Amino acid sequence: VQLAESGGGLVQAGGSLRLSCVPSGITLDLYAIGWFRQAPGKEREKVSCIRSSEGSLSYGDSVKGRFTTSADHAKNTVYLQMNNLKPEDTAVYSCAAALGWSCDDEPGPVYNFWGQGTQVTVSS
Repeated sequence: VQLAESGGGLVQAGGSLRLSCVPSGITLDLYAIGWFRQAPGKEREKVSCIRSSEGSLSYGDSVKGRFTTSADHAKNTVYLQMNNLKPEDTAVYSCAAALGWSCDDEPGPVYNFWGQGTQVTVSS
């Protein structure tokens, strides 16, 4: 199983980026897909979670109202649309897959597989 992220880059504050996560070797219907980010010197932070086959969706507090995650099952791809970006959104963004979990499970899915990440840099 591999997960490949793409779409990162450098953007000015207030701008937008769309990240893509393409998992290989899994079927999206069976997995919750999470987006996470980690900035230098900081702990990894949950950004979002989606398991679209169950209508399960959640976001971290710091991105609610600005970021949207969606899944295209035909393309086996999960997206993270990031709008109104802020310098504090600068981080490496990674996607991860959790077999059989719902985003509503507490304390949260256990992710089995992780991508390498893509850098997002927001300039002020």
